[in-house]
Amino acid sequence: MAHDIESRLAVCSWSLQPETPEALVSQLREIGISRVQIALDPLRENPSAWGKTAELFAAEGIEIVSGMFGTIGEDYSSLDTIRETGGVVPDEHWEANWANIQAVADIATRLGLKIVTFHAGFLPHEESDPGFAKLLNRIMQIADVFDASGIDLGFETGQETADTLRLFLEKLDRPSVGVNFDPANMLLYDKGDPIEALETLTPFLKQCHIKDATQTKKAGTWGVEVKVGTGEVDWPAFFATLAKIDYEGDCCIEREADNQRVADIRTAHQFVTQL
Repeated sequence: MAHDIESRLAVCSWSLQPETPEALVSQLREIGISRVQIALDPLRENPSAWGKTAELFAAEGIEIVSGMFGTIGEDYSSLDTIRETGGVVPDEHWEANWANIQAVADIATRLGLKIVTFHAGFLPHEESDPGFAKLLNRIMQIADVFDASGIDLGFETGQETADTLRLFLEKLDRPSVGVNFDPANMLLYDKGDPIEALETLTPFLKQCHIKDATQTKKAGTWGVEVKVGTGEVDWPAFFATLAKIDYEGDCCIEREADNQRVADIRTAHQFVTQL
């Protein structure tokens, strides 16, 4: 299993904050992983720098395993602000987000991607919530544009409990839409045990992130992201669960805290390999 996972590791490009695809290639070389989940917004926003990504990666032997896109106006300063501003929930940004998402879908299609992940935003807990139908419709619309090119969508986990997310996905009932499971996010958002959540969401699993965190001691506040192997994710149980459910997708290492990203991702790579 460990060897199997080793061949399916990738690095989240945005963790490395590269200005150019050339910079990203050299960072990946330093880490020792030649597979990447690519942030697609730089390709959309800055084609002069990022337009040659596909050709460059092909020449350098870098494989793009998946893509990711962001949304406008997200504010992560507190759990309350991200609840208000996250994903495709806010009406004020929906039109601009929708335009960006269609452009991103074109880029993902040209890159030949099979899966793209994103933060949908906070899902309403009850089907009776007026926000539930609104979000369901927006996700349907987004799924349609990616489906047309045979691309799956993965929701980032964490903003809600696994049960709430599963209910939403069952209601959505689109085989192409599932989850990008991030065990650390369950802890960061204080939304339940990562291993139990993984089991709950198994039918919808499209991709995993490798990230670690400690849970908050104070309800309503963020947990803390830490280096992989030093937090509260039970990694042996995590990989044992992936083996048990015959997971065959990728595991992308993500690091969003501190300023030694290359070193921390190398540490994560070593940790997972030794496990």
